[in-house]
Amino acid sequence: MKTIPIALAAGVLALACCGPVGARVTRIVIDEVLPMPAGSPAGAIAYEQVAGRAFGELDPKLPGNAIIQDIELAKDADAKVRYVSSFLIHKPVDMAQASGLMWHDVPNRGRVFAFAPQERAFGDVMLASAWQGDNSGATVVRPTASVSGMQFLQVPVARGPGGVPISGEVFGRIANRSGKASQPLIVLFHPVPYKPVSLDTSKAKLVSRGGENQRGEVFDEVSIPAGDWAWARCDANNPFPGTPDATQICLKNGFDAARLYQVVFTAADPYVLGVGFAAWRDVGAFFKKAAADDAGTPNPIARSISHSITRGISQSGNFLRGWLHLGFNRAEDGVQVHDGMWPIIAGRRIALNFRWAQPDGAMELYQAGSEGPQWWLPHPDPVRGLPSAGILDRCTATRTCPKVIEHFGSAEVWALKLTPEWVGADAKADLPLPDTVRRYYIASTTHGGGAGGFDSSLPGVGLPKTGAACPGNNFGSGVLPANPVPHTQTVNALRVHFRNWVMQGTPPPPSRYPTLAQGQLAEANKAAIGFPTLPGLRASAPEPGFIMPVHDYDWGPQFNALDGSGIASIAPPRIKRSLKMLAPKVDADGNEVGGVPVVLLGAPLGTYLGWNVAAGGFHKDQICYYAGGMIPFARNLEQRRASGDPRPSLEERYGSHDAYVAAVKKAAVQAMAEGFLLQEDAAALIAEAERSAVLR
Repeated sequence: MKTIPIALAAGVLALACCGPVGARVTRIVIDEVLPMPAGSPAGAIAYEQVAGRAFGELDPKLPGNAIIQDIELAKDADAKVRYVSSFLIHKPVDMAQASGLMWHDVPNRGRVFAFAPQERAFGDVMLASAWQGDNSGATVVRPTASVSGMQFLQVPVARGPGGVPISGEVFGRIANRSGKASQPLIVLFHPVPYKPVSLDTSKAKLVSRGGENQRGEVFDEVSIPAGDWAWARCDANNPFPGTPDATQICLKNGFDAARLYQVVFTAADPYVLGVGFAAWRDVGAFFKKAAADDAGTPNPIARSISHSITRGISQSGNFLRGWLHLGFNRAEDGVQVHDGMWPIIAGRRIALNFRWAQPDGAMELYQAGSEGPQWWLPHPDPVRGLPSAGILDRCTATRTCPKVIEHFGSAEVWALKLTPEWVGADAKADLPLPDTVRRYYIASTTHGGGAGGFDSSLPGVGLPKTGAACPGNNFGSGVLPANPVPHTQTVNALRVHFRNWVMQGTPPPPSRYPTLAQGQLAEANKAAIGFPTLPGLRASAPEPGFIMPVHDYDWGPQFNALDGSGIASIAPPRIKRSLKMLAPKVDADGNEVGGVPVVLLGAPLGTYLGWNVAAGGFHKDQICYYAGGMIPFARNLEQRRASGDPRPSLEERYGSHDAYVAAVKKAAVQAMAEGFLLQEDAAALIAEAERSAVLR
């Protein structure tokens, strides 16, 4: 761990002991209380859902808040900065039945993930509270919260002296769209959260591109004259120039699906999005520790929480990594907020605490989020010219670091730019992990895992003929069907380990992920990782440049790349270089090595990929963003030879249905022995294999 200088340590302790308490939740409003459906089995704890809003205030002068970009430009007349955050609580009706553990969940673009039945059986409490304040899509502010609704956060915008609006350049993109109807600017799934200050198209720049690749190379870019497009809504009944609308672009000659469109425009009133870090911190601290708000409204879970684990999935897991990096696990009273942190399928820091941030982004070209250290302990970054740093630096200095479990699949490697976290920006050596962090890799899996099942890998039984949907800004579909290998059973085991680690001090299994030292990582291309030539894929896949790399962007002189803070003044950013990207090596079947044991990988029915290939559109033949794919084994030798498949067929591997079930049992026993499969899940998987159509 990093050594703290004596003078710094003394200052940290002084702040912890003596610093004023300023940032806090001052009021809560309960908008709705509903019973949760009866649980199972019989005798399960009765639960209810509590939805409401938390009203908070921040003192910009306090050290824990001063790091928020533009916070000084968002003050009310009394020099405080205020926010409103929605929240949702799942709790036992009788809090005497509560376990003492609270899960503080981070919504993903406003969505709250389902409360796991296992957590309800334990008597755990789940709190979800908002953090994303850009009012984009599902995060738009509403007057009340609802147990069935999306979570929202109301934050101020930055203003100059005397309330003068602040402006800056912003960009948006439109891909795979055709026809003469207008199109919105989208970031992943939701609208770009900023609007042009003027509808005069001569004050913006619109270009179209015939192509671009993952290295950032651009082909056939042409400018579209100001007279040939409009900020407007149009369609066949309302043709160009349409009806003025700052959220839509209308083209005189319509959109071509084979081209991408990119606009740069001047926007005003940037949201102070870093307030989301502090709001999420303070709502969690309030419900964990406070008895009531300033007006005496009781905390519905008061005096019932002894431990807490925060978790987020994908975008919201990236939020947690950024939240911890900037020091927000330390409450304003100096006390640690959460005991554990679980960033799930999340290998970067959220792009939130800078002016003009677009937090819905998920690492498409020109999207922020890989700046600065993505690794836990201090490590130099000579490639990007950054000093030695790590995510845990600030919490180490304040002695507020939580225990961490992180787990990933293959899609995070191939599309979500994971491996620099393992090997640094120069990809020369494995980076060490502290004792407080466990890392688990679920090899050959798609983002979040697949639907599971054994028949799901069989053509004509469960394997669809259509390709997987590519996520992202209208990426299209893949050439391969979706990857079914699940994360569910692994997550169930990790949940138990994490509860025991935080509440009882029982360490979870050792970290398990591919490393350079074990010869399990190589440059991300077919030859280096040993990927076989398989039916259904072009013979060269995956080629050099196929993986989505980390780009070293130039966002402008006022941008702090180390913290991902400051002001982004170059839109879109310039690409200075791309980092060397590694990926796990594969076995003779094309399945990855170096991960935790998973039953469907221990008894495979095909090759399972964390990547896929876009079948058409602007991204044709490139990576299908973060969708995985699957190539089934042939049933028998005759089918295998007919397709030129180098992999042994199902009959050659297993011989019979009973022998396949035996292979599943063996894989389940191994996964249980190593701590990555619960007994009840093992029994369910074996029963499912017995019922399956494999070699029937």
